[in-house]
Amino acid sequence: MMDIDFNEYKLKCGLRGHDDDVRGICICTDDTIATSSRDRTIRVWSLDSDNKRKYSPSKILLGHTSFVGPLAWISPNEEYPEGRLVSGSMDTSVLVWNLTNGEIVQALKGHKMQVTGVTLDNEDIVSSSVDQTLKRWKNGQLVESWEAHQSPIQAVLRLPSGELVSGSSDTTLKLWKGKTSLRTFQGHADTVRGLAVMPDLGFLSASHDGSIRLWALSGEVLLEMVGHTSIVYSVDAHASGLIVSGSEDRHAKIWKDGVCVQSLEHPGCVWDAKFLENGDIVTACSDGVARVWTVRDGMIADQMEIDAFDSQLSQYKLSRKKIGGMKLDELPGLDSLTLPGTSDGQTKVVREGDNGVAYAWNMRDQRWDKIGEVVDGPDGVADRPILDGVQYDFVFDVDIGDGEPIRKLPYNRSDNPYDAADKWLLKENLPLAYRQQIVEFILQNSGQKDFNFNPSFRDPFTGANAYVPGQSSHTAATTAKPLYKHIPKRGVLVFDVAQYDGILKKMTEFNNTLRSDPVHTDKSLTEVEVSRVGAMVKILKDTSHYHATNFADMDISLLLKVLQAWPPGMMFPATDLVRMLVLHPHGASLLIKHVENNNDLLLDLIKKVTEDSALPANLLTTVRVLVNLFKNPSFHYWLQRHHSQILDAFSNCYSSPNKNLQLAYSTLLLNYAVLLIEKKDQEGQAQVLSAALQIAEEKAADVDSKFRSLVAIGSLMLEGLVKKIAIDFEVESIAKSAKASKEAKIVEVGADIDLLIRQP
Repeated sequence: MMDIDFNEYKLKCGLRGHDDDVRGICICTDDTIATSSRDRTIRVWSLDSDNKRKYSPSKILLGHTSFVGPLAWISPNEEYPEGRLVSGSMDTSVLVWNLTNGEIVQALKGHKMQVTGVTLDNEDIVSSSVDQTLKRWKNGQLVESWEAHQSPIQAVLRLPSGELVSGSSDTTLKLWKGKTSLRTFQGHADTVRGLAVMPDLGFLSASHDGSIRLWALSGEVLLEMVGHTSIVYSVDAHASGLIVSGSEDRHAKIWKDGVCVQSLEHPGCVWDAKFLENGDIVTACSDGVARVWTVRDGMIADQMEIDAFDSQLSQYKLSRKKIGGMKLDELPGLDSLTLPGTSDGQTKVVREGDNGVAYAWNMRDQRWDKIGEVVDGPDGVADRPILDGVQYDFVFDVDIGDGEPIRKLPYNRSDNPYDAADKWLLKENLPLAYRQQIVEFILQNSGQKDFNFNPSFRDPFTGANAYVPGQSSHTAATTAKPLYKHIPKRGVLVFDVAQYDGILKKMTEFNNTLRSDPVHTDKSLTEVEVSRVGAMVKILKDTSHYHATNFADMDISLLLKVLQAWPPGMMFPATDLVRMLVLHPHGASLLIKHVENNNDLLLDLIKKVTEDSALPANLLTTVRVLVNLFKNPSFHYWLQRHHSQILDAFSNCYSSPNKNLQLAYSTLLLNYAVLLIEKKDQEGQAQVLSAALQIAEEKAADVDSKFRSLVAIGSLMLEGLVKKIAIDFEVESIAKSAKASKEAKIVEVGADIDLLIRQP
């Protein structure tokens, strides 16, 4: 093991191939690295035999259905000469891969939500999950499972001494011997996200609070490292004593004796960072590239690759740089100064090179006078935005609607919001009727929910105190709530349009096929039964008389016969009939009798249609049945009781190429969000949130499906019990992506979620 005197790390090479964020890194050997990605793949990279500065892709592991995160390597044996790889995913599974041929050798299924950590405990695999459990797997079988925290678990680590450590969103870490908790470590102020062994001393933790801590097993904090300006996602240590951490702030920081000795800037979030045994560092970045960094002179990248990286970094920073609240690359150029101003003192900020420069219009001399360069704050973001040449704490965009242009509303925290609102309305020549709405807008967007009204304030127009109908100004201001456009969702959605003639035609066609088949003729319907189906359709068509029409018990039994006895390829017309039946009050009351007994019709149906050879038509009609059940309160207990089983059964629908199935599944999630918020079911809400996030992240998702999933996410965050879990799931990046959509309603609900994130 070589000892490292600290020298500055420099780029060695980039590992390019992933189509999305690189989320995790596993060091198999110094010659072999595995990376996981949001693109659902794992890539294995091998040191190039001809160029020791490069790693070449050797395998792509395909099998997960959502983004892949934690990885662990199992060293080689006779059966697996290249070893095995363990991976955890948002799809709730843990997979074990044979690195010789890239095939899956074990699929470990049992977690209900995202798998956040995997670690090896001798021959066993231990996994952690957002479902708050740790699970132990032996030879592909689940042998132990226990609820280790009361909040999502974000990481798990086996220590050299044999204990396990878990880190959670509840801000604590726990030390485990088997399923017995030996100690709880408290000190972080936010989610514990990453863990690593610190040789001979204890272990390290990385947190959303921006710090890294070194802990002794006794619970003592030996060291706290502070320097990151945002969430710290990962941490790792080397035998030399060096520590590396990766953060949302786009830096991998290297620490020696508790002091940051170098920051490696990246063109995106650094999700993971790991040491190779030889002291090199591997980083995983949201730009889809993993990078290797070295201190060894002969291994540093050639100048062309270094220049290309520097250029990429510069372009990325330029694209994010803001001047006065505007992106630098969106500022007008110097040629805009050829146009005269409209009033004396009017200011304009223009781009000059990589800077923004303010000019003021001189009406007397008819020219633009240079005021000076606009000074930016840290990381290229202006400390305070500028409007009309004046700096403010905030410059809000206000959409009055009715086709009016967006207006700029300046505000300082020291201002009285009523005074600011009145002056602005006067300046913009807008009705004073907007006053309270503008005040509430200011309070919610400036974070001043506890604004204390100054009784000495006088209305500039009437000389009176500010008037708020029905309340004192203070009360109105402190209870002002953000105004969201699409959340929370009220009520449930249903699929209530049916092609009854098509349903009858298809059922008759299938029945004739069965009748003419000697093997299946006993499963066919008699003429009397076929006529009863026609009678049921007639009742369902007449929606205006639902309150006065009834079905016979034999009608339900008839449908059960079809669903239970007919081959899977012939079921869907009858399932579609059940979809409409549950919207009929009497039909629903008869059906529920077959759900509440020991022979649960619906659970049997779900099992039958989700078997290995699941047909899209069966999945679609069954999910729509479940969606429509929410309309009748009689089914709410059943839906809540079986939510986990139902959501697990249809979990792959989010990535179906069938847009109708995508929409049905996202509607199911939205209805579940509404129900489980009402029932205050946190565990259920968390599972729905996890599933909705998968759709929101799915690039190929249908617009309406994505919209409904985003509404579900926003509603769960606003009125449910899972806002913190959503933030831990990086919902902020999903909101930003939605706000960049070309679809107006996606942008709007993305803005709702973004505003919700910023609320205390």
